[in-house]
Amino acid sequence: FNGEFYYGELESRKTNMTLKILSREDYEQVSATFKERSFMQSVEMADLLEKRGFDITFLGLEADGAIQVAGVLYSMLMTGGLHMEINSGPASTDTAYLAEFYRELQAYAKENGALELIVKPYDTYQTFDSHGEPNDDEKSELITCLTELGYHFDGLQTGYPGGEPDWHYVKDLTGLTPETLRKSFSKKGRPLANKTNSFGIKVRRLERDELHIFKEITASTSERREYVDKPLDYYEAFYDSFGDKCEFMIATINFQDYLKNLQSSHETIASELAVLNQRIADGVNSAKVNKQKAQLDKQIATFDVRIKEAKELIEKHGSEDVVLAGSLFIYTPQEAVYLFSGSYTEFNKFYAPVALQEHVMTESLNRGIHFYTFLGIQGIFDGSDGVLRFKQNFNGYIVRKMGTFRYYPRPILHKVIAIIKKVLRR
Repeated sequence: FNGEFYYGELESRKTNMTLKILSREDYEQVSATFKERSFMQSVEMADLLEKRGFDITFLGLEADGAIQVAGVLYSMLMTGGLHMEINSGPASTDTAYLAEFYRELQAYAKENGALELIVKPYDTYQTFDSHGEPNDDEKSELITCLTELGYHFDGLQTGYPGGEPDWHYVKDLTGLTPETLRKSFSKKGRPLANKTNSFGIKVRRLERDELHIFKEITASTSERREYVDKPLDYYEAFYDSFGDKCEFMIATINFQDYLKNLQSSHETIASELAVLNQRIADGVNSAKVNKQKAQLDKQIATFDVRIKEAKELIEKHGSEDVVLAGSLFIYTPQEAVYLFSGSYTEFNKFYAPVALQEHVMTESLNRGIHFYTFLGIQGIFDGSDGVLRFKQNFNGYIVRKMGTFRYYPRPILHKVIAIIKKVLRR
């Protein structure tokens, strides 16, 4: 394959529909108008993929005088031809136009030397509440649309097939403000956010020359959780491509400030306890008063322990701000996205990821973005998914995507190459 793409119009079987190659500028303009679109289908992601060695094509299906479906197709040379893929797309004004787009995409792939074409649609197959109970019926017609055209379906799956989950945890921010956001969290999430806020944790955006800090966090986390981390140059390329549409955020704490906060709170509670003890000494004794005293005694004991721990942390880490956790967030017109993160287990008791999550939702509201996706969960609701348990604190809901579809323009060649590879691996 000589790497040249067919840059003409692919005339549809329906004469009023045409698959077109779009310029970057035209694609950016039209894609911003779609109600639902993944960051994976943004021009910024296309720029990043191009830097990582992929060839990029912006495709659009024109119908009724406008582009009704659009997607970023990326390609890379493989044995026997090209690997072509649309990940988390395409976006559409109406699902009624999708079948024609997928049909013409097959023709495009075949004419341009693809050995395999992968499509991972972003359309929602079904929605669930925060605990995994269905909110609506399955949209099986979305799968049928592709399989009837000859795409092979990997099936509905749980977990992280190919490293990419089909189940996403999301939150609708419509009607919320930065002031009312925390009230929208779950019964467990609200006190957790209040507690985290009391520690004096600060969050800030990293500059490009500080991305090594983020890399150190994710490297530590990947080693602990046994997954492959991205290299530093990937994060740098990501920063360059997305600009102010992304934030590499870190949460930090100064343990001297933390100690001062603890001591101040300890003094306040001690004063309240002294007043209560005086009331008891004066003969005011009731079940309510005894309960209040027990609560204050418990709080004093807790603060005594935390003050001791704070002093030990100061001895170990000094007076500098200490990094607790980090997250990469993305902002598009359609959604904000929680992409990568990491934390240091030594500081788990400070719940720094909660502060980072509250930041991204607040920033989303300030930017006029009203949909936030925490991305992947396993889709298993037996209590074993710790990632889901964390995300449930923010009181969202769950969407299930359709999964992966494969088309082989030259199926015999694909099978022959697969057999040869299997033999060589023996």
